[in-house]
Amino acid sequence: MLARQLRPSVRAARLARSISVWSAVPQGPPDPILGVTEAFKADPNPRKINLGVGAYRDENGKPYILPSVSTAEASFVGEADKEYLPITGLASFTSAAAKLAYGSDSAPLSQGAVAVTQSISGTGALRIGGAFLARFYPTSKVIYLPTPSWGNHTPIFRDSGLEVKQYRYFDKSTVGLDWAGMLADIRAMPQGSIVLLHACAHNPTGVDPTQEQWKELSNIVKEGKLFPFFDMAYQGFASGDIARDAFAPRHFVSEGHQIALCQSFAKNMGLYGERVGLFSLVTSDKEEKARVESQLKILIRPLYSNPPVHGARIAGSILNDPALYKQWEGEVKGMANRIISMRTTLYDLLTSTHKTPGDWAHIKSQIGMFSFTGLTQPQTEALASKRSVYMTKDGRISMAGLNGGNVEYFAESVDGAVKGTL
Repeated sequence: MLARQLRPSVRAARLARSISVWSAVPQGPPDPILGVTEAFKADPNPRKINLGVGAYRDENGKPYILPSVSTAEASFVGEADKEYLPITGLASFTSAAAKLAYGSDSAPLSQGAVAVTQSISGTGALRIGGAFLARFYPTSKVIYLPTPSWGNHTPIFRDSGLEVKQYRYFDKSTVGLDWAGMLADIRAMPQGSIVLLHACAHNPTGVDPTQEQWKELSNIVKEGKLFPFFDMAYQGFASGDIARDAFAPRHFVSEGHQIALCQSFAKNMGLYGERVGLFSLVTSDKEEKARVESQLKILIRPLYSNPPVHGARIAGSILNDPALYKQWEGEVKGMANRIISMRTTLYDLLTSTHKTPGDWAHIKSQIGMFSFTGLTQPQTEALASKRSVYMTKDGRISMAGLNGGNVEYFAESVDGAVKGTL
């Protein structure tokens, strides 16, 4: 009898539990890159290759800890405290990181006119920059991104309060830079617009303007009174030369542009999980710099209060120790050269060994970690399902995932995908 009396109340309780306050939250789409990694991990094939992840791997396909990083870390582990950093980060790191980006001969830097703050890697730097421009940039709230750009750029800037538009950048027919389209679109931007520029090793295409083209872009940006916003996630990692990879932002600053600049030490120091970055703005003088930094602190405080210290200590130790810095430069060059050698090897295998149809010159001409192969979505899907070779559906690969042990298998697989013989 009692059980019968409880049944309506039990049903009511179950009904109440089924109507959750979050019941209307839609299922979001999977991250395109993380989804590739998940599929790779689930694949039992011992010859499987993951070319989706944007992290450096050594010749054996293993994560690589730079010896300079290990030395720097050992110098303070067990001795340094765990106190909070100031809102704008570790001063010994931020000053050295700014010098790395702008150069020791930078006029605004020597005049104390560059506002800087440590950030949670390059992603955090972009978010701080977007929020600052949305709040204080007086001319426009529209930022133009190259097509294509890093997948996270659009949500970062939209969530920062900026409107996102695009300009032409990549020409699929040539697998190279759409220089004419890029110039036409930048010239057509409304005066005062914000334009995002990849300083080097454009992600995802691996296609960069030449130094002469950067000079022309500087003139066009100045004529249009546009605001240049640089994302520099691969300094040193592109060509192996720190100064060469920083040519674009340094040239723009030397020409009088007040730029915004984002830096990341994930790739060039292998500090992926340490989340070490820097955001900086060129101002007119020390007084303006002080006001800008005061507002950066106000923006950062409710976001994450202050940045993590461990990775900043590692990066700061390397940048401020002449011997460690020289060692690090050699290690960065070594990583860049290994990727360049994989480009050459892959090109030779496709063109000479397999005689794969198509023009593969872009494999060697592109720069940095990534390459747009020109493979179609059906071809990338066939490579994953039939050969356990994983990449993003648009054919972008991380060259760092190739090594002497798998590049032949990859070239053979691509040849089969292109010829339709898989």
